[in-house]
Amino acid sequence: MALNPRCVGTKYPPAHPYPVESETIRRFAEAVGDPAPVYTDPQAARALGHSAVLAPPTFSFVVVARAMHDVFDYREIGFDPTYVVHGNQRFDYTRPIQAGDRLVTTLEITGARTLRGRDVLSLRADLADADGGHVVTTHMTFVSMNAMEGGGPDGDQR
Repeated sequence: MALNPRCVGTKYPPAHPYPVESETIRRFAEAVGDPAPVYTDPQAARALGHSAVLAPPTFSFVVVARAMHDVFDYREIGFDPTYVVHGNQRFDYTRPIQAGDRLVTTLEITGARTLRGRDVLSLRADLADADGGHVVTTHMTFVSMNAMEGGGPDGDQR
């Protein structure tokens, strides 16, 4: 499978809305090791002027990953997601994500190239709330490694 550079500029239809729940935020904050009370305690969030618990800044990737699963056909663009390294990510927030949000993601391929034998795919994801208001734009770069480079299913290097 060869990465198709003509896929750059492809825009995908909005993914299904993602309902942000406080329990999901709590689990994510725990997984990334961030004990900030604003992620788990509604009173702490209200004390900072928010109506619900906030999500950690990188939580938007959870939403984007689900959207990618919904709208992407990797074969169509020639990108092998079997062994992927997350190369880069940037977040441009208008406001924090909070429990109760229903986020809709639209995706666009902004780059596709082969560099030193590895396929590099760049994406832009725009997340909006149920009213269509911008919440965050995420710019991401993924590097696909083939099975020989990424190791086998047991993690052994081949």
